[in-house]
Amino acid sequence: MNRALLVIDVQNEYISGNLPIGFPDPEVSLANIGKAIDAATEAGIPVIAVQQTAPETSPIFARGSHGFALHPVVSSRSHDHLIEKTLPSCFAGTDLEEWLAERDIDTVVIAGYMTQNCDESTARDAAHRGLKVEFLSDATGTLAMSNHAGSLGAEQLHSAVLVVLQSRFASVLTTGEWIDAVEHGTSVPKPDIFASTQAGRDAAAEGRLM
Repeated sequence: MNRALLVIDVQNEYISGNLPIGFPDPEVSLANIGKAIDAATEAGIPVIAVQQTAPETSPIFARGSHGFALHPVVSSRSHDHLIEKTLPSCFAGTDLEEWLAERDIDTVVIAGYMTQNCDESTARDAAHRGLKVEFLSDATGTLAMSNHAGSLGAEQLHSAVLVVLQSRFASVLTTGEWIDAVEHGTSVPKPDIFASTQAGRDAAAEGRLM
């Protein structure tokens, strides 16, 4: 296994800007992002910082604004590559796929924001490109959503995405579990769509699901 850590959009916009992360508590996710970067650096795993960018007139991620800037938890640490993107997936319109291929990287590790947007899009895209994906449940996060289709709280949305990703697209684990896997070669939970649906059916039949 040859990993690279993607630190996705850990920018001020999500902490002190117009898109404040609601769950997990950003103090928790930021601390875990820092731990993941440090562990990756110690293990010789490349760290790729990713930065969402928008025109200067945009209400979010406007180039040159405070919200656009990388949060200090990332900017104070070294990284091996920096990607700017305008779309959710880190692969869309960037050199990420080529950069990974040149280094024979077969596994991407996802940390950062938002769970259901850039994180999930990147995880699915990576899986479709034949890469393994590890998704850090407590080094990612999101906020509440409400629109024409309905409303979801931040914790509900975050948790639902984790379950979906673990069913098919990614190995979902905590930062501590991931660091242990890196340091000691311990196994990570493998995605399994049939096992996930079977367990879901069993839980529903037993009245453990709403």
